[in-house]
Amino acid sequence: MDYLPLFLNIRNQPCLVIGGGDIAARKAALLLEAGARVTVVAPDLHADLKTALDQGRIEYTEGSFEASQLNGRKLVIAATDDSEVNARVSAEAQRLNIPVNVVDSPRLCSFIMPSIIDRSPVQIAVSTGGVSPVLARLIRATIEAAIPASYGKLAKLAADFRDQVKQSFSTVNDRRVFWENTLAGPVAELALSGNLDQAREQMQGILDNKSQQSVPGEVYLVGAGPGDPDLLTFKALRLMQQADVIVYDRLVSKGIMDLCRRDAARIYVGKERDNHAVPQEGINQMLVRLAQEGKRVCRLKGGDPFIFGRGGEEIDTLADNKVNFQVVPGITAASGCASYAGIPLTHRDYAQTCLFATGNLKDGTVNLNWNALVQPNQTVVIYMGLVGVKIICEQMISHGRAADTPAALIQRGTTPDQKVCTGTLATLPTIVKKAQAKPPTLIIIGEVVTLQKKLAWYQADGDNSGCHLD
Repeated sequence: MDYLPLFLNIRNQPCLVIGGGDIAARKAALLLEAGARVTVVAPDLHADLKTALDQGRIEYTEGSFEASQLNGRKLVIAATDDSEVNARVSAEAQRLNIPVNVVDSPRLCSFIMPSIIDRSPVQIAVSTGGVSPVLARLIRATIEAAIPASYGKLAKLAADFRDQVKQSFSTVNDRRVFWENTLAGPVAELALSGNLDQAREQMQGILDNKSQQSVPGEVYLVGAGPGDPDLLTFKALRLMQQADVIVYDRLVSKGIMDLCRRDAARIYVGKERDNHAVPQEGINQMLVRLAQEGKRVCRLKGGDPFIFGRGGEEIDTLADNKVNFQVVPGITAASGCASYAGIPLTHRDYAQTCLFATGNLKDGTVNLNWNALVQPNQTVVIYMGLVGVKIICEQMISHGRAADTPAALIQRGTTPDQKVCTGTLATLPTIVKKAQAKPPTLIIIGEVVTLQKKLAWYQADGDNSGCHLD
């Protein structure tokens, strides 16, 4: 170990920053966040330091560094562009046994400044010993992706119950087991989602009963996005990895399923046209039953749960049965697939509005509000429109949209198998039939489709031959 990791309490302690530039301003801001009393020594000040001085947040000594300025300081940072001054600050500070950091000069430092993940009171510091600050920042970014910003709330909740837990459990092992179960269970999830009052009630109930059997289950309604696992939200990934049961549909890609908790039970409820593995009402009741058994259930849905995903029906049933639930939005197919195909849904020169519609109505027909769909300067996105693509194109033409209006069909968008078929309202049905397109697909209609060839950036493995109008 090159350095001993420590967390230093400098609240209300006098600290000194030598230098008045941009780097000095960042270091001073960090000290202020930790509650220090900061004095800056420099011939002149960066704009941010001037603002801090005007606000009374720092003190300022105009001029050059003098050794006497170190008297009484608890910590010193040298951030000048003069190597001789930096070396002198280091030597004088270390002679007085004052911790000193010299920016970008590890050999002159008695302590180093790590990259920080701040979830106060939880704090994580990452350091490469000054060898590669950029690598430390990259590692920090990876850790931040796995630790929600709300972990501080969970830590404060634990602090509030710390003494009571000690009184309730006499042995260290019992307390350890309690905290392990609680900090990875429904109470923790309530705190992380911002429901602190409910989290406190459940925590108190557990302690009153000294049993976690009374803790109810919960359903996480999670949008899995259009297919690319990299498009998942941090929260979605966290809930996927802690759920006891994964209930998923056919639009959830294998790459996303691979990120779910390995030992979770998996229940497939995929639905295809005229072939529902589990009817929707059956899915609704299944979620209720699993939660009432005390399970943490991740209902994983392709795209976004509230955009043609019937998520509203599912949580309506959960609410009727007083089952706790959370909803995690996902990137809907319209946004994800259009982006990966190189088709902007709106564009100043082509479309000022965008309309989403479904081509698979409840009664099995394709009887849409055609007048609304044929308005000028508008992009129309049709979900689940593959089977009805011929009717959709014909009806839009018959209701006034020009036959040469550009149109596209995107198959398995955002995945390596993505295929993009482009043509017009008049030609798209034939092109799609020739390409033997299969669901899941998305149809985009409007002048923005003309930009597809120019703006396509995603290189998929899918064969797009014969899928365009030349």
